[in-house]
Amino acid sequence: MKFILFLAKCLVGLLAAIGLLVVASLAVLVYFADSHWELEPKTATIPESNAVLTLDLSAGLVETEPDNPLAQISYGEAVVLPRARELLQAAGNDERISGLILRAGIGEFGMAQAQELRAALDEFRQSGKPILAYAETFGEAGHGTLHYYLASVADEVWMQPSGLLDVTGFSMESLYFREVLDDWGIQPQVSQREEYKGALAFLTDSDLPAPQRQNLSRLLTSALSEMAGEIAASRDMDPAKIRGLIDGAPYAAGEALQAGLLDKLAYWDETGTHFGTDASYLSLKEYADAQDGEDEVDESAVRVALIQGSGPIVLAGNDFGGFADDTAIQANPMAQAISDAIDDPDISAILLRLDSPGGSYVASDTIRREVERAGAEGVPVVVSMGNVAASGGYFIAASAAKIVAQPTTITGSIGVVGGKFVLDGLWRELEIGHASIKAGRNADFWSPNQAFSPEAAASFENLLDRTYNDFMAKVAEGRGLSPEQVHELAKGQVWSGADAKASGLVDALGGFDTALDLIRIEAAIDADAKIRLEAYPAPRDPFTAMIEDFFGASAELGAFAKAVKGIARLAQAMAALDPARHVLSDGQKSLQTRAPEMRLP
Repeated sequence: MKFILFLAKCLVGLLAAIGLLVVASLAVLVYFADSHWELEPKTATIPESNAVLTLDLSAGLVETEPDNPLAQISYGEAVVLPRARELLQAAGNDERISGLILRAGIGEFGMAQAQELRAALDEFRQSGKPILAYAETFGEAGHGTLHYYLASVADEVWMQPSGLLDVTGFSMESLYFREVLDDWGIQPQVSQREEYKGALAFLTDSDLPAPQRQNLSRLLTSALSEMAGEIAASRDMDPAKIRGLIDGAPYAAGEALQAGLLDKLAYWDETGTHFGTDASYLSLKEYADAQDGEDEVDESAVRVALIQGSGPIVLAGNDFGGFADDTAIQANPMAQAISDAIDDPDISAILLRLDSPGGSYVASDTIRREVERAGAEGVPVVVSMGNVAASGGYFIAASAAKIVAQPTTITGSIGVVGGKFVLDGLWRELEIGHASIKAGRNADFWSPNQAFSPEAAASFENLLDRTYNDFMAKVAEGRGLSPEQVHELAKGQVWSGADAKASGLVDALGGFDTALDLIRIEAAIDADAKIRLEAYPAPRDPFTAMIEDFFGASAELGAFAKAVKGIARLAQAMAALDPARHVLSDGQKSLQTRAPEMRLP
């Protein structure tokens, strides 16, 4: 056992050294490129007529694009949703643009993101410009419901003759580890408020508890009904027929064509003449480059701060130890961004975009407080929810002037969960002894080496009660609901955006445009006045972003100090390569508000 651990440590050390050398080399290259070479900016021109946009979803959709160049590598050519919405609106009013080809079938995105982009595509089509959607397949050995839902907004949907139309609906699957943990002598000593709060059920149960099964089934049914209705409207079919077709899927290409779900079977090269032989094609990114060269800042526009947050909510730092693609909402930077927007006399309102399953209760409350303060200072906050804004994500939003969600946004999950692993059984199984010395009766309160004492267990349950009651009270105050109403909507239940709208947890259904309409009302902005969204905080210089994210320090620090911090952070990150060690040492030391994990295949 010791020999295996020794080899594992050697491997981690070797990988850490290699990783440090690679990152250091990249940093040097970026530094010299930034300091000594003047790179020519990318340019693009738009043909004067019959220009057709191409929107390729194969790299997926993301909420924001990081300013760290190494993180940008991991995002690749992913479509940035807010920017895509702006470009599609501009293209709908651009006489040079005559149509759009949507290349679907591959790429990851969530249900609410699909609804947001679909609405923007429908607005483009309503401007009189046709859309052709094409896919080699909608879900070969996978799941194509979301991609087909998005493609169905087009005037015509084409698929390769050998493709598969897998519009089978939505499902959730979870693994449960209680019996394995019992075999290992590991006891998860956790508690929750209330029966629907299932974030840690995979540790405490052997199967999905009945209340959570009922709750999640309702959530998926609501989402499928919403999307089936939109598909039916776009395809001019009866919603009941679409639901029947979904239950009969998947379909071979010919079957899908006969069922009216497709308009033509063709290969990609055959799309080239659909818009005429004189059509010119440019990607949405090329169109963005051209727009950036043409756009002029309208100084007369009303300034609205755009603050965006994606991922779990943490109090400080990046809990995931990475420098490339580890996304989290950090309480202090987001709270500071809101505070800066409040203090800027030229900012009329704040559009807060949230996509988060929750996280630290304290971190969530830190941000929520700034949202509350903004309203009190006369700077209304309107929240636009992404795929999920539940638990801590909803807690942040609850004090906003208005909340907007897509019909499929996962919201609510008002509840709290916390606890720790107890490992003394594992140590006995491995014949490992442990000793404890403390100063202070409860100094070992969170120790994973022993269970809560009866007094500590009572204290822990009281802490959960106080946190849960505080959560519900602040939601009730922010939403103007009675405590009794909030309690009925709480209990850890997750709701679709449509159900949340009906119950008063959100104010309106829609996306960015709906949020901006509400901002006009809340901030008393004239209907004909232009609004300019201004990112808070301002994007960082790419090199500075990379240095700060990787080394965890200001770019102004000396090279030696940065290197020392970088080595420490990298060693910490590489230690996660040993998953058993990571799991056993990561005791739960804070009250969490996370919603159940939603992984849709």
